Amino acid sequence: MSYAIIGFGNIGQALARAFARNGIEVSVATTRDPESFASVAAAIGPTIIPENLAEAVKADIIFLAVRFESHQDVAKALSTWQGKTIVDVTNAYGVPPEELGGQASSRAVAQAFTGSRLVKGFNHLVAAVIAQDPAAHGGRRVVFLASDDDGAATEIGALADNLGFAPIKLGGLSEGGLLVQARGKTWGHLIFKDLVKFD
Repeated sequence: MSYAIIGFGNIGQALARAFARNGIEVSVATTRDPESFASVAAAIGPTIIPENLAEAVKADIIFLAVRFESHQDVAKALSTWQGKTIVDVTNAYGVPPEELGGQASSRAVAQAFTGSRLVKGFNHLVAAVIAQDPAAHGGRRVVFLASDDDGAATEIGALADNLGFAPIKLGGLSEGGLLVQARGKTWGHLIFKDLVKFD
């Protein structure tokens, strides 16, 4: 299984730290030349591999950690995303609901990434919290996952577990998924809730 993070701002770097902590190799890419962020990747760890976008999107599981407005630009990198799992880490705060046809933002992302299995996740915590060791207070930091594909949610749940987090599935994108999505200028009820699960 291969992994990539598209977007290498605060959230992308925080996710990269989670992979590095566990010695899991992950490609990182932006629309810029990989040389421009190679030193930042190297500082995080040797398993963080800077690549150009065309190479990174060959991964099986892709974390979309760009601004919501940029997701369509990334989607153009491949004609079909068949067989790939996209983890939508974007937040569409401030995007008018009418621009999304009244649907959840993750549905708009899913439509852009034709053929993919989409999981909304890792987006309810701020970057500084994601970057921390998820072992906290004798438990593990929770990440919420929502998807219309239960198999994809289970797959990303297993990865979250390997990264040290405690995954909690919320159901489909239009039900539980709305709890971790912005609508216009309001946040879903679980956004910014930093919870710890005790096994």
